[in-house]
Amino acid sequence: MTIERPEQPRPRLRYISALPGRAWQEQRPRTLSILGSTGSIGRSALEVLRLQGGRFHLAALAGARNIPLLARQAAEFRPDHLGVLEESSIAELRSLLPVGYTPAIVAGQQGFETLATLPGVSTVLSAQVGAAGLRATFAAVRAGKVIALANKESLVLAGDLIRAACSESGACILPVDSEHNAIFQCLAGGFAQDAGVSRLILTASGGPFFGQSRDALRTVGPDQALAHPNWNMGAKITIDSATLMNKGLEIIEARHLYGLPLSAIEVLVHQESIIHSLVEYTDGSQLAQLGQPDMRVPIAYCLGWPDRLQTGVSRLDLAALGSLSFARPDEQTFPCLGLARQAQEAGRGCPVVLNAANEEAVAAFLERRIGFYGIADVVAEALEAHTQTHEPASVDAILDLDRETRARVRSVIDAQRN
Repeated sequence: MTIERPEQPRPRLRYISALPGRAWQEQRPRTLSILGSTGSIGRSALEVLRLQGGRFHLAALAGARNIPLLARQAAEFRPDHLGVLEESSIAELRSLLPVGYTPAIVAGQQGFETLATLPGVSTVLSAQVGAAGLRATFAAVRAGKVIALANKESLVLAGDLIRAACSESGACILPVDSEHNAIFQCLAGGFAQDAGVSRLILTASGGPFFGQSRDALRTVGPDQALAHPNWNMGAKITIDSATLMNKGLEIIEARHLYGLPLSAIEVLVHQESIIHSLVEYTDGSQLAQLGQPDMRVPIAYCLGWPDRLQTGVSRLDLAALGSLSFARPDEQTFPCLGLARQAQEAGRGCPVVLNAANEEAVAAFLERRIGFYGIADVVAEALEAHTQTHEPASVDAILDLDRETRARVRSVIDAQRN
């Protein structure tokens, strides 16, 4: 006797926003604010802009604490608006600018929000690191901008709120993260209709510790964890790559960007970082996006969309590579990947707790106050202690929970050291 099993409903892709319309596509020059210009993404974006002639008008640059670099960037591109993190940095920045160049300078989160919502700006590159980028990203969304999104934490913390706000304002999201940008390219415009997607496969380099045992990793320090084999990134993201937390955050990001359930989002370790992610379709086909491990490619793809821009990146030579390798992630050795899935499944603000605890734990690890596995332990303890029973209903509520979590985590770390 044959028992027929009911066919399981296939997940339906629902992209987070509409795609940019014709007016934006045809705008010349395309007007741009870069938030986080002194970080690795911001610096790469400026490298791309240097190759574009008059295609873009840079209206605003904002950095955090590297004031000399921000001053050099400003002197080169001459935007009308600049932003710094601290009010006390304004005088220093002003003193480093060329004589006769007098841009408006704003400071703090409110200042970053101002630059994200400038009336003459059509496009915002959100490249701040961590939860600090949420307010400006959300302000850009509410203002109806096209956001080239490199700040994954905005979606980890407030993905549902951003999706709703995009619907209300007409804002558009273009993903800069290399994995999500690769998926975006593989979908080839199949967003509005049923594209026949069955799952998304995010690739992970495995970081500097792929294949090592738990015992071997108990004593590793920041210097070893910062030695990423493929990518040149900031310290926070590099440590997240070593723990696989970065991939956990990207699972949550993909969930919000593409509207698929967690069960349809998988991770595959690919050490060479040549395949940046894949999309599998219902007919069994898999489409992959390949390229050099260089963030100039996804940045240029978003800034120039739907056109492809010159990036200065060297051509990919597959014959020289010879072979590509793949493996399943080891979630026993790298528990942060599973913690991220658990947080998203639990809801109740758990992704906010996950991210806040991780940012504090990574900072403590870089300062050698906790060990490598202390990062996962701190995050797990923070999730266990979280008792909130509802989803945060606003950005303010999210940031309140973020602050509460950080304070609690810092207390736990300090108590462990005493």
